[in-house]
Amino acid sequence: MDKKVFLQNRIVRNAGWIIAGRVLQMGVNFVVGVLTARYLKPANYGLLNYAGAYTAFFAALCTLGINSVIVKEFVDGPGKEGKIIGTALGLRAVSSFLSACTILAVVSVVDREEALTITVVGLCSIGVLFNSLEIFTFWFQSRLESRVSATAILAAHLITASYKVFLIVSGKSVVLFALATSIDYICVGLFLAIAYMRHGGGRLSFSFPYARRLLSRSVHYILPALMVSIYGQTDKLMLKQMLSESDVGYYATAVSICTAWCFVLSAVIDSMHPGIMEAHRDGQRARYERQNRLLYAIVFWVSAAVSVAIVLFSRPIIELLFGESYLPAALPLRAITWYTAFSYLGVARNAWIVCENKQKYLIWIYLSAAAANVLLNLWLIPIWGTVGAALASLAAQIVTTMVTPFFIKALRPNAIMMLEAIFLKGLKAENDLIE
Repeated sequence: MDKKVFLQNRIVRNAGWIIAGRVLQMGVNFVVGVLTARYLKPANYGLLNYAGAYTAFFAALCTLGINSVIVKEFVDGPGKEGKIIGTALGLRAVSSFLSACTILAVVSVVDREEALTITVVGLCSIGVLFNSLEIFTFWFQSRLESRVSATAILAAHLITASYKVFLIVSGKSVVLFALATSIDYICVGLFLAIAYMRHGGGRLSFSFPYARRLLSRSVHYILPALMVSIYGQTDKLMLKQMLSESDVGYYATAVSICTAWCFVLSAVIDSMHPGIMEAHRDGQRARYERQNRLLYAIVFWVSAAVSVAIVLFSRPIIELLFGESYLPAALPLRAITWYTAFSYLGVARNAWIVCENKQKYLIWIYLSAAAANVLLNLWLIPIWGTVGAALASLAAQIVTTMVTPFFIKALRPNAIMMLEAIFLKGLKAENDLIE
């Protein structure tokens, strides 16, 4: 077999394992999440999601941007994986410890009179200490062996899911459910570490000179990660402080429903990105632009069709899956479901960003997203509650995806292309003849 064809087949199989792993994880997590929500009821389920928002916020921040550069480090330094992983783990262990301490300090001040809240958040924050072990995943990716890491991660999620089912069957309290988040991180980390050792990984070591070099390369990704964390988690944190745990539960339920099917969009985007990049590499400009437009049109109109169905059947969906006690989630669901179309348009745009080498402009997109999300939540939550939070997320995503790029000259061509795609312009194949 031709070496190039063999490599392409390995890349396709590797991507297939990544996608399959994500789909299975999402399926397991959604089913167990529904069972957990029905058992805990809105208040405790909201408290659990509030604690999870803290963990997710700092888990993203304490990566130090290393996740964005680590695969290239493995590729550029074959045989040095022990030093690369050991150094990255050391740096992230320090940032994870500081993050866990910060979580406890913040929640002890913000929720100082709520012992249960502090306990639940504290138990969830333990997982942050083990999140650094995800570094092993990128080593397997660099070797095109994601089958190993996907299997290890899925096994860990199944253990955590079994633990949650046990808690439900045995009637345990929300405190033990909080520990499930940490158990998940611990199992994933340990399974990946064992897989690394069993598949010939080098001996781990820490290098101070390399640590400085690694940080110098990753530091530019820290601020974008912070902006993404603010954008993705502040709505739940603000809902708890401005309203109640139950409202967080309703909002989290709405989000889980509208994102449950998004693995389909991820699969479409992942499958079309290579073709877009290939057309750009080969200088086929018309084909490159047409495929970008086609991807944007598919993402937007498939999302819109699903959103229409969710709007029409939101109450029956919630009552069937989560029970009557979660029916207040129907209104925010009808608003936030439209968020998916614009969110995944942003994901689909990444191929154009990479091909055109416009990554440096992403920081302005993330900044606008974070600022818009916080300001809109402050304005709309007091007026419309959970619906206000949903509208704030939707409006912030529209600003991020469609509005901000028009004010950045380098990104304006893509914003125009995206708008044309929504109106189904420039999709005809005969445009490929004009090179």
